[in-house]
Amino acid sequence: MPAVEARNLRKIYRVYRKEAGVLGAIKGLIHRRYDETAAVDGVSFSVEPGEFVGFLGPNGAGKTTTLKMLSGLVQPSGGEAGVLGFVPWERRNAMKRQFSLLMGQKNALWWDLPARESLELNRAIYGIERADFDRTVGDLTAMLDVRDKLGVMVRELSLGERMKFELIAALLHHPKVLFLDEPTIGLDVISQKKVREFLRAYNERSRITILLTSHYMQDIAELCERVILIDHGRLFFDGPLESVLDRFATTKLLEVEFAAPVSADFTPLGRVLEREPSRVRIEVPRHCVADVCRELLACGPVTDFSVQEIPIEEIIRQVFSAEQGRHAARKNAEISGA
Repeated sequence: MPAVEARNLRKIYRVYRKEAGVLGAIKGLIHRRYDETAAVDGVSFSVEPGEFVGFLGPNGAGKTTTLKMLSGLVQPSGGEAGVLGFVPWERRNAMKRQFSLLMGQKNALWWDLPARESLELNRAIYGIERADFDRTVGDLTAMLDVRDKLGVMVRELSLGERMKFELIAALLHHPKVLFLDEPTIGLDVISQKKVREFLRAYNERSRITILLTSHYMQDIAELCERVILIDHGRLFFDGPLESVLDRFATTKLLEVEFAAPVSADFTPLGRVLEREPSRVRIEVPRHCVADVCRELLACGPVTDFSVQEIPIEEIIRQVFSAEQGRHAARKNAEISGA
């Protein structure tokens, strides 16, 4: 049985459309007009126990809404979902004790209490045995290197330290499923790296199922073998991260350094990204790489030559840009048909 499953999951929001002016406001008191917005529009996927899956999309794509429905915080407008065999929006206690939702932009700890006392409150809420609690807090604070911060007020912790304690609070009751919504947002590169290392080690050790959203592609590249891409509430890719390159990366980067300055015109070979007297960096179609390499080598003595893949974050950006263009075309077609 999948740990997490969504089947044609939908969430439609009704948004009040206010007309301009005083007359419009008066009309709104008598007869309100609403527009419907599909935050999630028929999304289906499943996540097996122990998987670490990246859930990607631009702002407003429906990622957070999907996680909220899977967590039982939001009632869907249609479709079905299951988390560990439970229907999330029924909010059964048995399910609540087996999953956690951590949102990087929301505080779950008590601002005016020391971190230790915030964790103690969670222990009381979940009914965790004292010995288990002490052992878990000791292990997790050691892994995240914040043991010496337990007595510090939450409001006095740095952003990175707060996020580490948020993670500890989310994992105190040993959940089987963890939903992470932007856990590294706003963190410095050192804190991001520490959180990534912790999540990788914890997933390998406990085989917890993790669904991760992040705008930092390094999070996804280092942690997730599989990615789900969503935009405008619709899923349009689900598969291995490497397949994103195979399916959507249509170009490669060639970088050549010559022994002496060359005056050749490289523009017919591809899109010139950087040009110096003895160095050039070009983006070329994948099927033209061999031919372009031969032409570059014929331009003069070469001291260095590299063929690189387009950075994964750039590919994802291009994918979403193309999908947004298709979405706009669909909307225009619907308007024209109406």
